[in-house]
Amino acid sequence: PADTGLVWFKSGAIPPQGTFDYWADPTTIFWVNMVLMNFAEVKRGQDYWYPGSQGETPLMGWEKGFAGSGAPAYPGGKYFNFANLGKTDMAKMQKKEIKNGRLAMMAFLGIAVQAVATGEGPFKNIVDHISDPFANNMLAGFGAIGGVSPF
Repeated sequence: PADTGLVWFKSGAIPPQGTFDYWADPTTIFWVNMVLMNFAEVKRGQDYWYPGSQGETPLMGWEKGFAGSGAPAYPGGKYFNFANLGKTDMAKMQKKEIKNGRLAMMAFLGIAVQAVATGEGPFKNIVDHISDPFANNMLAGFGAIGGVSPF
C-alpha cells in the first residue's frame, strides 16, 4: 500500500512496536495466529493418529463438522468440504489438489524470486516485459543481479 511505503513482499513482516495502527500490538497478533494455527494442526494430527476421532470429541456441538472424510489427515465434513466436492471420486480430487498445490507453490516461488531480483511486483514486471520484451526479460534480470549477464 502507498500509505505504508512497503513493497508487497515486505508487507507481511511484523512491524516495530508502535509503527502501524492495527487492532492489537504485533505480539498479540503473533500469539493469536499461533493459537489458531496450533488448534488446526493439532486437530489434523489427532485425526491422522486416530482416524475418525474428531467426530466423537466434544467441541461445543461442532464435532460432527470435524468428523472428516474418513481418510486420515484429509479434511472433510461440513466445514472443510461444504460444497461436497469429490463425493464420488475423492482419490482423483486429492491428486488434483496435490498437483495444483505444488504448481501454486512453484508459481509463488517464481514471483518471490522475481520480486527480490527486480524490486518490483509481478504486475509491473509483466507490463514492462510486454512493452519491451528484449530489454525486460529473465536474461536482463540475471545481468542486474550479478552486474554482468552470464549469457
